[in-house]
Amino acid sequence: MDKKIKIVLADDHVLVRNGIKAMLEHDGDLAVTGEAGNGSEALEVAKVTKPDLLILDIRMPVMTGLEAASKLKLYSPKTKAVILSMHDSEEYVLQALDAGAYGYLLKDTDKNEFVKALKQIHGGTKYFSGSVSNVLANRLLGKKSISRPLVRVDSYNLSRREKEILRMVVDGKQNKQIADLLDKSVRTIETHRFNIMKKLEVNNAIDMVNKAMKENLV
Repeated sequence: MDKKIKIVLADDHVLVRNGIKAMLEHDGDLAVTGEAGNGSEALEVAKVTKPDLLILDIRMPVMTGLEAASKLKLYSPKTKAVILSMHDSEEYVLQALDAGAYGYLLKDTDKNEFVKALKQIHGGTKYFSGSVSNVLANRLLGKKSISRPLVRVDSYNLSRREKEILRMVVDGKQNKQIADLLDKSVRTIETHRFNIMKKLEVNNAIDMVNKAMKENLV
């Protein structure tokens, strides 16, 4: 039997871990050998099991995925860290690079790309989801970003879809226009807007737009 790629999963949501585990173990070359609910637990599990790959959710309690990635070599020197995130912002990608991560995958990455990425990383090649690869290219070309404060990992936790809708709202588009552009129902857009306002801790669209612009969220 060929040796399988040993993987430890770290995510504070059990359902998410179960889903990823089922997806990975459907591939005969991959085996999930450990799980953790935060970065600190992930390091301890990696120390004991010495996996080939440690998949870390970027946002977890106690210790974030980025913090765990930066400490991983102290616990399991040969294990490669892979950051899993819903955020495709430049700040997060560069922080992952600086933390020594071998990969940065978005949570909406399809199964085939996800498995392909893990096998490529195991082989020693870094892998970054397509939508964040430009950031890596700029870093390799030596193009420095304009200095600005790093976004906190727990900053509002807007999903990619929510950021997309927020950007449209800031541009002045109404719910019906946004629904047509995204091929969604108006009710769905209204739900997203409600969730955005809740996360931003604002009570109306004007405050939502003002906060988005003030804090460069779009």
